[in-house]
Amino acid sequence: MHRSEGSRWSGELVCTGVSGPPTRRTPIGHNGAVTSGKRAAPKHSGHARLDASGIPPLTPGRAHGGTARQPNGPLLLLALGITAAVVAWGYLVYLAIDFGTTARNGDGRAWWFLAMATVGAIACLFFGLMLGMRLLARIREGAPPPGPPVPPRPPGGRRAAR
Repeated sequence: MHRSEGSRWSGELVCTGVSGPPTRRTPIGHNGAVTSGKRAAPKHSGHARLDASGIPPLTPGRAHGGTARQPNGPLLLLALGITAAVVAWGYLVYLAIDFGTTARNGDGRAWWFLAMATVGAIACLFFGLMLGMRLLARIREGAPPPGPPVPPRPPGGRRAAR
């Protein structure tokens, strides 16, 4: 570095490599040749704003979108209902298998119990699935809205853009 041309930290010099001393063409850190061209990244829209005066403050009772948050009590009840329905379904399936075995051994009344246990198992499974859908709907109510959709890619890839 040549002291007569200034400090390398001043932003006035450009390193030209091993071919010679630094010159004063462009300040250090200027990326003009890199940021222009066909594949250059888009420019940003401006400097970041530090003023948040237009944004209302978040309060503890408010969640996404400004709606009041619901208590978690109904979610717990739905979860317990789903658990009870699935346990009852499992037990009724076990009973249906047992009644089927008994009916095949010659007991005629076991066929009726098998039919009732099967219908009950179907009803319990349906009830559990319906409660599960309600639980998912309640959980999704509190979730933030999804972002904007991503535009589709142009056909042909990078080679077609040439």
